[in-house]
Amino acid sequence: MHTQHQYDVLVIGSGAAGLSLALRLPARARVCVLSKGPVQEGNTFYAQGGISAVLNREDSIEAHVADTMAAGAGLCDPEAVRFTVEHGPEAVQWLIDLGVPFTRDEGTQNAGFHLTREGGHRHRRIIHAADATGRAVETSLVGEVRSRENIDLFERHIAVDLITSRHLHRALDRCLGAYVLDRGSGRVEVFKARFVVLATGGASKVYLYTSNPDTATGDGIAMAWRAGCRVANLEFNQFHPTCLYHPQAKSFLITEAVRGEGGKLLLPDGRPFMQRFDPRGELAPRDIVARAIDHEMKRLGCDHVLLDISHRPAAFIREHFPTVHARCLELGIDMTKEPIPVVPAAHYTCGGVKTDLRGRTDLENLYTIGESACTGLHGANRMASNSLLECLVFAASAARDIGARLADADMPPELPEWDESRVTDSDEEVVVSHNWDELRRFMWDYVGIVRTDKRLQRARRRVELLQGEIQEYYGNFRVTNDLLELRNLVQVAELIIRSAQLRRESRGLHYTLDYPRPDDSHPPADTVLAPERRIDGGRIQPIGVRQP
Repeated sequence: MHTQHQYDVLVIGSGAAGLSLALRLPARARVCVLSKGPVQEGNTFYAQGGISAVLNREDSIEAHVADTMAAGAGLCDPEAVRFTVEHGPEAVQWLIDLGVPFTRDEGTQNAGFHLTREGGHRHRRIIHAADATGRAVETSLVGEVRSRENIDLFERHIAVDLITSRHLHRALDRCLGAYVLDRGSGRVEVFKARFVVLATGGASKVYLYTSNPDTATGDGIAMAWRAGCRVANLEFNQFHPTCLYHPQAKSFLITEAVRGEGGKLLLPDGRPFMQRFDPRGELAPRDIVARAIDHEMKRLGCDHVLLDISHRPAAFIREHFPTVHARCLELGIDMTKEPIPVVPAAHYTCGGVKTDLRGRTDLENLYTIGESACTGLHGANRMASNSLLECLVFAASAARDIGARLADADMPPELPEWDESRVTDSDEEVVVSHNWDELRRFMWDYVGIVRTDKRLQRARRRVELLQGEIQEYYGNFRVTNDLLELRNLVQVAELIIRSAQLRRESRGLHYTLDYPRPDDSHPPADTVLAPERRIDGGRIQPIGVRQP
């Protein structure tokens, strides 16, 4: 019999959302935070831009709400938008109190901090730490978590699946914990908890080109779906317009703020082109900018465009973009004197597990926050720098809700151990790597920035074949980190494709040549998928759950 880890709250994910929630829970709560790799290896750490919040006297809550609603192309939930924006200043203040070193500008009306402007924002409302805000936020959060006696941090641990009441053959569906692979020992362990929080980030690694680190494999979305939760709006995948184009520059993002501070997009021959697509030019929302770049690249047959801010003073560029400047210099590009070659890349998953304003999901005692969740904030397109804001606001909201329920929540009983009696070690890891490459390539080609019905049909057929292969492999061999990530990615890929096929219009980030305009014949609606269910021994359970 293995030891079963026991906590009040199990947090799966160690980015801004997961760590903020852990820190905001009552000190009496025993909390476990799981990190798939080293604790800082996630999207938060690499976020360059900043956090949007109303901190400027010339700005207003109403303006931030209106800008967010406009970017969301008619699909934002007004209640979720207002809730997030109204709680923004206090969320930022919480980080300031933790010691996050935001960039100062004492000569302004912005409480002493420098605020920048990004696409879709009518005011300067992005508080930042130079161009490495994520690094500053994550470093501060990790330091604080390590100092808390009630929080245990498990690095190099990846969740396999959620454990629910179905595993105990009980009718009432409740989340009881998770099966977790210790990547060091290779053993799958049981973590049980009164409450479980998914904060695993997005799924942009489903695409061939992405600004995200390797950990963004949709784990939380896939696990929640297999456990019986609805997902929403997964057809809306944001492609960041400006990823550095260089063979040695894997996933390196050129922050939106470069355009916010006057950077111009140019064709390879040096001509500007954004004004032909939108009067806001480089400050148009990301979906418009990404499609414009994609259009010009396909029209000209070129493999990149250029982003030029060399007309600004060199000292200004080095001060405001030290990370970008240093990385470009390493690759022989001096952005103070020449333009930067850039291409679009998958950047942010706007849909996710459907939740309410407390982070609650369809499964009792399971919460989802951050990029894994669909709260209604983003609608059909995320406005720049609203993502870290959402992480902070909903981490606080979920922590309040969990804290209020802790006293009345029972600790789960002894749970079934993970069963490896019928599996062996794989001697064909090439199956995993080949399927990984095939999946990401056809998702890029068929379900990317511009889609068609025929492309989506092709993708659907291929993803269903891959699912069969991967499920067979999963059922016969011991789980590994790569296999679990591939299993989750192929599940989320299927959900993205199905969602895209259901939307018979172009809206926000979903653009299809077969329906190039929004359908205004009825009010726009979310795309919501519910897991298919089957009867098994008198119990209803989602298809695809591997019983231990």
